[in-house]
Amino acid sequence: MGKKASLFSTAPGIIVVGAFIGSAAALLSVLGNPANMGICVACFTRDLTGALGFHRASSVQYLRPEIPAFILGSFAAALLAGEWRPRSGSSPFVRLLLGALAMIGALVFLGCPWRAWLRLAGGDWNALLGLAGLFAGILVGIVFLKRGYSLGRNYPQPASLGLVMPLLAAALLVLLALSPLFGRDAAGNPTGPIFRSVKGPGAEAASELVAAAIGLAVGFLAQRSRFCTVGALRDLVLFRDARLFLGLAALFVSALIVNLATGRFHPGFAGQPIAHSDGVWNFGGMALSGLAFTLAGGCPGRQIFLSGEGDGDAGVFVVGMILGAAISHNFNLASSAAGPSPYGPAAVIAGLVLTLAIGLGFRERASAA
Repeated sequence: MGKKASLFSTAPGIIVVGAFIGSAAALLSVLGNPANMGICVACFTRDLTGALGFHRASSVQYLRPEIPAFILGSFAAALLAGEWRPRSGSSPFVRLLLGALAMIGALVFLGCPWRAWLRLAGGDWNALLGLAGLFAGILVGIVFLKRGYSLGRNYPQPASLGLVMPLLAAALLVLLALSPLFGRDAAGNPTGPIFRSVKGPGAEAASELVAAAIGLAVGFLAQRSRFCTVGALRDLVLFRDARLFLGLAALFVSALIVNLATGRFHPGFAGQPIAHSDGVWNFGGMALSGLAFTLAGGCPGRQIFLSGEGDGDAGVFVVGMILGAAISHNFNLASSAAGPSPYGPAAVIAGLVLTLAIGLGFRERASAA
């Protein structure tokens, strides 16, 4: 491991990375991103899914530059450190399913693990129940890991595979810049294939250049440090390694400081931005996400960063998240500020059953490997 890798993988290095991510996320909200959603990997992937027309919820359609920038930042970091290693073959279809299930759970809660901490740093006490569910899901996943759960190993692949996600990320940024209009709507007006909300969370955004620059920096630093919000608790429990958890604590504290300094800390349960106060399904949605992320090997951000450094299986997981976002909105599973949809709770229960089945079904494979 090179000098850069050893620097950012130390406890002080990870703390610096976490503090940068937390403060940058809070500042992005100040600069125009939705409140308590300066960076939300699940929500931003959902917006990107809508921008591509894979769902038609008009209030959450925006090709947010942070997501492709994360991939390109990680790609650059891995290349510079000699860690760009195209690989794949570790149960990709199961990872696709886990990605979809994780997204369904996140959209019932209305946020990924990153946003759960950012919501808490903004004073949204509903995030406490979401984080409790997240911890519960991770802890169940740890039980499976201790009992030998594994999706199997991956294998080296041609360089062309490792370039797929970076090239797709670059193409998305080009589409964002050009916003081509290839079709027409029912009224005959030019439209698509890139859609953009005119109201709602999808219409709230920081400058594209600023967002892309911050995304590149986050992707670069997170790849070097292995930053992961789910891995923080997993490593603490499994290996008594607190480094990632210190980085996560730094993310929360730095976001809290920025929110306090800018007058954006508003404590309470009611009236929180892009959130609902149904505690049962805040808990349940994040329990599903936490379990799915743990069985897949990392939080949504970590999956995106891995895809940038050549991990094709992580790339499949990211595609699964896009699929889950499309399913959530096309089948009315996603929650709103008014609360869970009529179908979201049933989807969480079904998702938990499927995810538990995956945890049980792949246990013996690990012992045979």
